[in-house]
Amino acid sequence: MIPVKICGITRLQDAQLAVQLGAAALGFIFYPPSPRYIAPFQARAITDALDHPIKKVGVFVDETPERMNAVISEVGLDLVQLSGHESPAVCEAIAVPVIKTFHVGDDFDPAITHTYPVRAILLDTRGQNSFGGTGRAFPWSQIDAAALARPLVLSGGLNADNILEGIAAFTPQAVDVNSGVETAPGLKDPVKMEHLFSTLAQTQASHDRIF
Repeated sequence: MIPVKICGITRLQDAQLAVQLGAAALGFIFYPPSPRYIAPFQARAITDALDHPIKKVGVFVDETPERMNAVISEVGLDLVQLSGHESPAVCEAIAVPVIKTFHVGDDFDPAITHTYPVRAILLDTRGQNSFGGTGRAFPWSQIDAAALARPLVLSGGLNADNILEGIAAFTPQAVDVNSGVETAPGLKDPVKMEHLFSTLAQTQASHDRIF
C-alpha cells in the first residue's frame, strides 16, 4: 500500500486507529491559528501511549528554526513539514528531514519544487486564509506532474472517493489525508478512515521511502 500520513491528529483514539489501519505517519500541527493545533506536550503524550512505532511529523508555518528544533526534541519528531513561506536556508537549519509544502494556485510553477534541499515535497491546495486543511482538491489537470521534484507527497482535499484518481494523476510516493477523514477539524471519523484504507489496499508502495 502507498504510504499514508494522517494529519491533524489531536486525539489518542484517532492516532491508535490510524496505526491499526496501517498509516505510515501521523501529522501534528504546531501552528496555533489552525483549528487542528496541538500543543507539543499533548502530541508527546499521544505518541508515548501508542503500542507500535510510527513516524511522527510536525507541521509548522513560518516558525523559527530554533523553535522548531526545540519542538522536535520535546516531541521526538522524525520529520517536519514546513507549510509556510520558508526559505531553503530554513530547511537546511532543521535537525530532522524536511518535507516542504507548496500550495497550488493558478500561478504555481512546478520548477520551484526543485529549489529546496528537502526529503520530499508536498502539494496542497491554496486556501484564502489557511495553510492547508481546506478540504478542496487543487485542479490536478492543470499541473504538469512530470515537472515536479520527487519524492512527492500528494495532499489537498483527498478522500476515499478521489484519492485513487489523484494517485493516478501524479504517481506520488506518499499521500497525506486530513479533512477527508474528519467529522470536524481535528476529529477523525472511524468510518471514513476505514473506507480510505480499504480503498488504498490495492495500491503499491514506492521504493522512495519518505516516512
